[in-house]
Amino acid sequence: MNHSRIPGRRAALAVAGAVVLTTASLTLQSAQAAPVPHSAAELASARAELNAHAAVPGTAWAVDPRIGKLVVTVDSTVKGARLDQVRKAVADLGDKATIKRTAGVLRPFVAGGDAIWGSGVRCSLGFNVTKDGQPYFLTAGHCGKASGDWSDSQLGGVIGSTEAAEFPGHDYALVRYTGSADHPSSVDLYDGGQQSIAKAGEARVGENVRRSGSTTQVHDGQVTALNVTVNYQEGQVDGLIGTNVCAEPGDSGGALFDGDTALGLTSGGSGDCSSGGETFFQPVPAALQATGAQLP
Repeated sequence: MNHSRIPGRRAALAVAGAVVLTTASLTLQSAQAAPVPHSAAELASARAELNAHAAVPGTAWAVDPRIGKLVVTVDSTVKGARLDQVRKAVADLGDKATIKRTAGVLRPFVAGGDAIWGSGVRCSLGFNVTKDGQPYFLTAGHCGKASGDWSDSQLGGVIGSTEAAEFPGHDYALVRYTGSADHPSSVDLYDGGQQSIAKAGEARVGENVRRSGSTTQVHDGQVTALNVTVNYQEGQVDGLIGTNVCAEPGDSGGALFDGDTALGLTSGGSGDCSSGGETFFQPVPAALQATGAQLP
């Protein structure tokens, strides 16, 4: 693991490391024609059919509001009988879904950010929160599954312990501070400043957003889809936010935000910040509700 790009200790940063889908761009294709007028109920039924018949590792799907149908992305590992299975499931949905191949591979990496170090893994903090009046922080669930204790420096003292982690299914973890560490409600902007975080909110398609991560620091983009399903090798993750913000290994678990509003925790993505790509995020409101925590 190359640590040369990791900056020194920063208090309570919103950066992170772990799952990154190393695929060619998954950016949903545009269309000139008007969207097909499928109802929400029809598309929900179509998603259920995909869950039942196409949920094999190496696939992802979401409704593209620009074309009014589900776009099913299939990576290069899906071959033979599994590819036939996915193609049949999509074909059975008629004009409610379309299939798209990507040359890359959807696979997880436990790499990392600079904020927290676990047992053999390096991840980073997403947002500082409180629960029952005590300080906690949110990070990616795959990080919480990988380690029970966390430090803010390599081989440093323990500053927090994982209290709850969900992955797959969802991708969030709640870590309780057990040692002395600053925990302001803010995100590192990597220019000497921080963005204060006052609340959590639901992302909207078309919303302009920012992502902070230790590998590629701060990048901007837009929300492209909601309720995205991604099938990692470890299992399916549902309800993610899709964006065209770039990310690279080591950015996962970090903060997606719009001004002072916390939106998501980086779960995975495709491409890189040279050629572009897409990144998926665990919504923060759902993580707060599940863990009983609150912002700030």
